[in-house]
Amino acid sequence: MIPQGGTLLPESEISEYVDQPSLTYRLNLEEGTISGQVDGLLAIKQAVAKMLQTRRFEHLIYSSDYGQELDAVIGRDPLWAYAEIERHIKEALLQDDRILSVEDMNITFAGEQAMAEFTVRSVYGAFDMKKEMTKDG
Repeated sequence: MIPQGGTLLPESEISEYVDQPSLTYRLNLEEGTISGQVDGLLAIKQAVAKMLQTRRFEHLIYSSDYGQELDAVIGRDPLWAYAEIERHIKEALLQDDRILSVEDMNITFAGEQAMAEFTVRSVYGAFDMKKEMTKDG
């Protein structure tokens, strides 16, 4: 039997895209526990923290788009490192379609470590974030 193909729905029956909730488990990174759930801005904050803690390509459970590649930047020329840190952070975070932009990047260096402070703008609102980087990770 030869397939006859599908039928097209009239425009009135085509459903529109509906945003999925960002509901996820609440991670308490200080205590190392998981309890309850978070949604909205708190879920985005948690996702940003996880992305910036995870080295890209290190864990097979994550896609190659997930995580950061900041290890090779620290200890190099600060002028070059500034641009690379900014690029790596934006590249890591903008993979999440809930994040609209990463702005107001300020990076300071002290010997073998750097501190990046920036604002993350998401569909749920904006928040400030910090990422400390050392040569050893």
